[in-house]
Amino acid sequence: MKRNIRMIIEYDGSRYKGWQRLKDTDQTIQGKIEAVISKMANTPIEIIGSGRTDAGAHAHGQVANFHYEGDMTLQEMKEYINHYLPQDIVVKEIHKASERFHSRYNGIAKRYVYYVWNDPVPSAFQRKYSYHIPEKLDIAAMKKAAELFLGTHDFIAFSSVKKTNKSTERTIKEINIERKGQQIEFSFIGDGFLHNMVRIMMGTLLEIGLGNEKPDYIERIFKEGKREVAGQTVPAQGLFLAEVYYD
Repeated sequence: MKRNIRMIIEYDGSRYKGWQRLKDTDQTIQGKIEAVISKMANTPIEIIGSGRTDAGAHAHGQVANFHYEGDMTLQEMKEYINHYLPQDIVVKEIHKASERFHSRYNGIAKRYVYYVWNDPVPSAFQRKYSYHIPEKLDIAAMKKAAELFLGTHDFIAFSSVKKTNKSTERTIKEINIERKGQQIEFSFIGDGFLHNMVRIMMGTLLEIGLGNEKPDYIERIFKEGKREVAGQTVPAQGLFLAEVYYD
């Protein structure tokens, strides 16, 4: 009997070329998982992810689904997949989904988290999972600026997307910024994100946190609508796909 299987996946993206399978390398998250599941099913299997993550970025809660006709139980599948996957990719949960469930098309929102290590001294342990900023950051100014991202806007200036016929409007529902010791956690919830959007929003907020720009810098970028006006694209290693939301 054919089943639609839904997985929640955690991965350390440090040594991978991103989520999406590529023709010229086997070093992608999707590629590694598909190779194991295809071996398990004894037939080529394509998995559908909720969305792509960049090379070097990580996930606590990536969602993917695939169709499977074998006899293995969910627990047997989970044990098999985790046994053969590299240790830096883990299937945390596995469930039977409805036949029509689609990881990408059925998602209604995502939460991304970006970590900044804000201390004059870098961390030997957090270096692969955060962006080191030695200068003091103004949390209050960044929180004030973050409010200007909320709501529905055209985020073309905050993305690496070139001219496109597709809509570049997105709705940001919530942004939280919290310091925990030397680490600052930036959490973004939105109905969708353009390519590099969170990383460019982060680069822009950090310009404000460093005192190089005022909070109304955000409004100027929206008004001009040009990528070069916004902040830098911060490194991928601080970025985590934390959760995908469904109805």
